This record gives sequence, structure tokens and C-alpha cells, in this order.
Amino acid sequence: MAVPKDPDPSQSLRVMLGSELRHARLEAGLSQEAVGEPLFVSASYIAKLENGTRRMPHEMACQFDEMFRTNGFFARNCVVANRSKYPDHFAEAADAEAIATKIKQYAPLLIPGLLQTEDYARAVFRAHHPTATDDAINRLVTARMERARILGDPATPLVWMVLDEAALRRQVGGAGVMARSIQHVAKLARANRVIVQVLPFAAGCHAAMEGLLKLMSFEDAPPLSYIEGPGAGHLEDDPATVARHELTYELITASALPPRESLALIESVAEEYGNEAQL
Repeated sequence: MAVPKDPDPSQSLRVMLGSELRHARLEAGLSQEAVGEPLFVSASYIAKLENGTRRMPHEMACQFDEMFRTNGFFARNCVVANRSKYPDHFAEAADAEAIATKIKQYAPLLIPGLLQTEDYARAVFRAHHPTATDDAINRLVTARMERARILGDPATPLVWMVLDEAALRRQVGGAGVMARSIQHVAKLARANRVIVQVLPFAAGCHAAMEGLLKLMSFEDAPPLSYIEGPGAGHLEDDPATVARHELTYELITASALPPRESLALIESVAEEYGNEAQL
């Protein structure tokens, strides 16, 4: 049975802002391209603002208020709409992830956040923030676990993950934490909730050596891609760049083990960690 998703007030406000932007644009008799041109953004970017897929930057909200004579409406409301419990570099990607119909990701070093257990996430955050208070770490862990609630729906979004073998072999939180974490991934795969492939060390050099890559598709908006480095991330909507990232992902899946063989490897590694934890 699907787990109900609590509404995200900030996301609802972004959808409302987008709807108001569309209304103002149509009232003015302007196309998305005409609105975007003086702001040096594409028509597809305006479309994403209108459907709530992208956040409305405050500077741009002020420009909309001036363009449509809305007396500060967009500027006032975008401040609240842009509040997030996620780090600044990931906040917009998290918003997009929550409404995506398809999520594909290559994870080079860690089990992806959507598939992490609480203990695994806690170990990751503690490594990133060694001097943070327990309360601060708890808030980060809670936010990550809430993200995973999108998997409570039995079918949407479609989630397809390629895990580098390094993500399975690098021990996070100890053998026991790894055993439970990898078993969790296997359980999701066996339940047919996620598609999981493993890119083995034996594959050698591959198309995504530079790091994490996430692709997101939507019901009524163009696709987005997201790349991430240490403490930094970038959400990309340029069609040519997204298409290039799509090709990269296709090349990765071609080099990865098929899902059945990947599951066998995942369960074998989980068993190894389980045996180690009992010593």
C-alpha cells in the first residue's frame, strides 16, 4: 500500500507562484520566450518556473514584479517558497526530485540518498560535519529519510540506480551498518520498486569518471540533470547538456552488470559484511 506523502508547503507555494506567473504572462499577451529574453533565460526555463519545477530567484521575482506591475507580489512570496531543509546546493534538486516521474542516477562512492538507511545516512553526515551537534545531525538525517518517502508509492517515480562497486565496498558506519544498508537496497530491488545495476571495478574506465550524475523526467516539463561535487551541486536544464548527460548514463548502463547479476553481487557483498559484523 502506498505511503501518503505529506504536502510540502514551500513546494505548494512554488506551484502557486508559477501559476500566478503564467496568469500574469498570459494577461500581458506575452510568450514564454518573450518573458525570458530580457532576463537572459530560455523559454523552457520560464516554463519550469510556471509549473513549479524550478525555484524563482529573488532577483528574477523582482524583475517579474516590475514587468507585470504586481506590486512586489513575486518578490515577497518567493522568499517563503525558497525556504528549504536541504543544503543550498541541493535544495532545488530535492524539489525537482519530489515531483519527478522518473529518476535515474549514477552513484560513484555512496549508496544514493533515496536508498540509504537511517544509520548509513547518520554516518555519512557525521563524516561531513564532524563537529556538528547531535540535533543538527538528526535534522539532516530526518530530511533524508523524508525524501525516501517517495518510494512509498508502488510505481511512481520510476527509480533506476547504477551503483559503482566502490559504493558497496567502501565501509560506512561499520560492517553491521553496511550489511543492513546493502540488504535494504536488495530488498527494494527484489520488491521491483527500484531498478539497480552495479558498475563493477572490472569495467575499468567509464563515461562518468567525474562523479555523481542524476537525471529527472517530469510529466509536463522538460527533463533536468544534476551533477554534484564536494559541497557543491548544479541543476542543469539546457537541452543539449541534459541530452549529453542522458548519453553518459546510457553508456554507464551498457558497462554495468545486468540487474539480476547486480542483485547477486549486492546480496553477496551484504553477506560478507554480515559475516564480518558477527566476528
